[in-house]
Amino acid sequence: MYVCNCNGIRERDVSAAIASGACTPKQVFDHAGCRPQCARCVCDMREMIDDAQVSLSLAAE
Repeated sequence: MYVCNCNGIRERDVSAAIASGACTPKQVFDHAGCRPQCARCVCDMREMIDDAQVSLSLAAE
């Protein structure tokens, strides 16, 4: 599924960026080699980043 229609960034692309250390939507865009256009996807990216961080903290316990 596409997270960012403007740049063609898919869920798996965001997940790969997060796995590579992206902690902000800007870092996700940098990983994808593009810039935000309309920024409608930023909330979805933040949610994916937050979910990944929660998963990591639970795994560390």
